[in-house]
Amino acid sequence: MQLIREARIYRENLRAAFVINRKITNTAIGRDFASALEQFPDTPALDVALIQRVIYAESAARGLSVLEAAPRSEAASELKRLAALVFPNPERQAA
Repeated sequence: MQLIREARIYRENLRAAFVINRKITNTAIGRDFASALEQFPDTPALDVALIQRVIYAESAARGLSVLEAAPRSEAASELKRLAALVFPNPERQAA
């Protein structure tokens, strides 16, 4: 966070956000991350979490992305939601 604050001195429009990665469902730490991030009010947490799933390791072992290995999986859905939040305008992605 300190590096982001320093970078914003030179690039005032620099955007940053938290993405919860490898979240373990039904655990205290999985539930409490939002309150831990409240100490950084200038950096939002995106409204999607990447859950810790076996398909990530399996697809990597096969040299594939999750979208290639299991396009209809929950992991693929999470990644698509994350991409839509990070790149809300599909025309800009191609540029």
